[in-house]
Amino acid sequence: MHLFLFLLFGGICAGGAVNLLIQRKTINSALSLIVVMGSLALIYLLLGAEFVAVVQVIIYAGAIMVLYIFVIMLLNAGEEEQAKGSNVAKIFGIPGLFAGGIIGIWVLLQHRPAEQGVKIGALYGPADQVGWMLFNKYLLAFEVTSILVLIAIMGAVVLARRGNN
Repeated sequence: MHLFLFLLFGGICAGGAVNLLIQRKTINSALSLIVVMGSLALIYLLLGAEFVAVVQVIIYAGAIMVLYIFVIMLLNAGEEEQAKGSNVAKIFGIPGLFAGGIIGIWVLLQHRPAEQGVKIGALYGPADQVGWMLFNKYLLAFEVTSILVLIAIMGAVVLARRGNN
């Protein structure tokens, strides 16, 4: 049952990633990325990493994607212009895609997962210890990251206003 669910969520994740790449409108690409983030959270749940799954939904599918969509709407990005395809990408990309797929399937078939579950949460421990480390040991990095995100938002506002005047 776990293998079926893993393949299902992995397929949804891969489909969302392909849809992200083929969309012409940037807002649709951002929404496809939310599908990818949600399916990754479900895969984390299958691995027994509940904390990582919740963080994936709250931080990435929630906060970060809201910022992406906010910036896309703020910049008023329309439909992208279609450029002619590169022959180099067709010559090397399509055979490379098939070779990568065959190698990936071969690796998955050769290295079957162990009967034991993967212990992702064993690296740092429960959520209270992760929170303690985040707000004590790594407080400076946490605050610097939040300031960088704030600067990026202000830069997007400046760029959007410069185009309207």
